[in-house]
Amino acid sequence: MVSVGEVALIAGLAGAATGLGAIPTLFTDRISHRIYDSAIGLAAGIMIGAAVFALIVPGLEFGTLTEVVLGVVVGAVFLLVANQYIPHAHVFFNGLLNGGTTGDKRRYPESKRAEELSDDSRKAALIGGSITIHNVPEGLAIGIAFASGLDAVGIALAIAIAVQNVPDGFAMAVPASRAGLSKAKTVIVTTLSGAIPEPIAAVVGFTLVTLVTGIFPVAAGFAAGTMMAVVFREMIPSSHGHGFADEATLTFVVGFVIMLIVDVGLAV
Repeated sequence: MVSVGEVALIAGLAGAATGLGAIPTLFTDRISHRIYDSAIGLAAGIMIGAAVFALIVPGLEFGTLTEVVLGVVVGAVFLLVANQYIPHAHVFFNGLLNGGTTGDKRRYPESKRAEELSDDSRKAALIGGSITIHNVPEGLAIGIAFASGLDAVGIALAIAIAVQNVPDGFAMAVPASRAGLSKAKTVIVTTLSGAIPEPIAAVVGFTLVTLVTGIFPVAAGFAAGTMMAVVFREMIPSSHGHGFADEATLTFVVGFVIMLIVDVGLAV
């Protein structure tokens, strides 16, 4: 069985993958909506695939339908309730932006530009908050999976989370960069949004197994519920508002297939 330190490392690497999504902003701050929406669609497909194949299915194998359903419902409600408080996080981003430069040469009136900066910083905070929130139950599930001896499930979850965290990070980095956050800070903040909560939650989940037996089915359902709520509450609407719904839908299917391949390849 893997150690708690190894679990934290695996979860930390999966969470830190958000930073990879910020790399494109090092070269340009003009990302087309086609690419942006497609990336969101890909992440959404992977998240739904992970919720089904790496969480709900294993949860049903090791627990009862009632336990998994309870977890799914509680997880979804938790995400929706927590989501009500995310907008207040824009204060944090506004503080980071005080010393930044926009790098944007468009000649808009100052009032218009200020309005855009506020909107972009709020978007970055919203997405960053969503990443943090759904990384907590995902990390929890990873820790519980490894502690329960379900190494294949834990590995599948870590891979799925790492893959979907890349477009997640991209979705956060673009508005942060446009709002004036420096390139270095954009990468750092985007990376930390996943690298901090993921391993902490994984260690908590790993430790819980020593205190409460049989918790994996409920925890797996909880993680799946939060992931599905994030997808339908935030990601799908965000990827269907700029005229590229078909592209976002196609990449959603691709993301789902990727998770299906991961699931079959690891024989979860």
